[in-house]
Amino acid sequence: MSGPGLFRRAVSISATVTLYCSRIMSVDESVLTTSNGTSGSSSDTPRDDADVRVAARSRLAGWLPLAAAVLGLLSFLLVRGSLTDDGYITLAYAKNLALHGEWALVPGSVANSATSPLDVLLLGFLTFVTRISGSAHPVVALGVLTVLSSGAIGWAWLRFTRRFRLAPWVGLLGLVLVIANPFLLSATGLEVLLVPAVLLWLVVFALEGRPVLFGAVAALTVLTRLDLIVFVLVITFSAAAIRKRFWVAFGTAVAVSAPWFLVSWFALGSFIPDTLVIKQDQEGLFGPWGYFSGPMMYFLYLPLTVMLAFASALVGVVVLLAWLGVRFARRWDDFPKLAPVVALGLGGVVYYIVYSTLGVGPYHWYYVTPMVSTATFAVLMVGIWHAEAKQRPGLNRGVPLVALSLAWLVGLGNVAVDVAQGVPWPSPVIFGNWASSADYARVGRELGARLQGKSVAGPGEIGTLAYYCDCQILDVFSDRTQVATIVTKRIAEDSKFSSLGLRINYHWFKRNPPRKVDYRLLYDKGPGSGPDEWTVYSAAKGVGHFTLVPER
Repeated sequence: MSGPGLFRRAVSISATVTLYCSRIMSVDESVLTTSNGTSGSSSDTPRDDADVRVAARSRLAGWLPLAAAVLGLLSFLLVRGSLTDDGYITLAYAKNLALHGEWALVPGSVANSATSPLDVLLLGFLTFVTRISGSAHPVVALGVLTVLSSGAIGWAWLRFTRRFRLAPWVGLLGLVLVIANPFLLSATGLEVLLVPAVLLWLVVFALEGRPVLFGAVAALTVLTRLDLIVFVLVITFSAAAIRKRFWVAFGTAVAVSAPWFLVSWFALGSFIPDTLVIKQDQEGLFGPWGYFSGPMMYFLYLPLTVMLAFASALVGVVVLLAWLGVRFARRWDDFPKLAPVVALGLGGVVYYIVYSTLGVGPYHWYYVTPMVSTATFAVLMVGIWHAEAKQRPGLNRGVPLVALSLAWLVGLGNVAVDVAQGVPWPSPVIFGNWASSADYARVGRELGARLQGKSVAGPGEIGTLAYYCDCQILDVFSDRTQVATIVTKRIAEDSKFSSLGLRINYHWFKRNPPRKVDYRLLYDKGPGSGPDEWTVYSAAKGVGHFTLVPER
């Protein structure tokens, strides 16, 4: 075939393929617009370029759940060897649940210091599944749950992008700002990824007006952390469709969550986990710093990290105030359909205020919830502004585009901070434990062999030791007789209202006599030597050592 003939044939084939592809995209977009409840036409109706672009963006956004799962996997591989001590508390609970069917931090000693029942239940189930290999692997279970939680966040962003016709890269930005946050990654092992997952799905079902599913997710939310009831209430009353069928949503939430809370109240002796009274009893542990002023404490030794981690959250607060101001000044018609999104940001602010009044310490994972909620709200609102500006000539397109570009710089800055810590991490970015997880694992294994069934009073950090020791290591998180002392003191000293709440919560609590302690494990700075001493290293504390001494 001659050159010109070959060229004409190629043009003809190209035109045919292009026409065929355009028809496929038209069919896909017709289905998309119909499923979203917007006006759509049959596949035979010609579609303009804008509709084709919407269909293409929708298909591209379909990759968000997979992208989120991949980000979750990469983040887990980055931090798996440097989990924080409190993360190992959760893993120890999951391990005992899978192996012994016990709700306990140490074998044979029932406790209720797991802050997130849902996290423990999911990790316990996944750990039980890993037993098909012959032994349980809670850390592998944590990796699976990290990937699944991240995928759930990505799936929620997929729903957001299709509902508001956001550019897919806006959803990817939302994922990066959450999953790459160094405060969140430094608390891997805790429920830090479950929190944004359940909160985003609360917003999804509030926007879609689905009270039964909203109620089910609300139940999972309070099982993730009971203090997330703040978000459940704010988002519930922000959505007209949920308010109108409030009792349906409420009944569903009660039906799903009540079994656990009844078991917790009657069998474990407290409706609320013991963590609240334990943390409140640690007043003075951080010196003059409390939850409200905690970000400044972290800023003093990690200024760049703190600025990048909190930047998008602070922007979220500014956007919230600006939006509410405009809303009450002009009463925009668009507000009802965006109210659940606004409630997500408002919930983060209220949560911060509530925690500031509870008297708890500035543990870094406590800041994850307000950070991820307000940051997600900011990206959603600015992303919606950017999408609307393309449709409405009167709206400014430059401001949201610049804001989203700056947010990308913040997200990539967080990634840079994460990678600069080392690949994989030798220790978390935000870290204050006395020993690395590797050193704690070594001490725990040798301690278990040394004790031979006898009990030991913990040094103050118990999670990693308990996980690897499989021994009777006792402190307030594992030994409920020590919780009884705190509860009795609080009931005697607190206000009448607080005392009444504690009496009700601990009504079924069994106050047993104190446990017998055979040894004590003590920590001190500097290296140690001897048969019952272990030298350890921490990026936060330097060289130190643990000493096992008989209890006198």
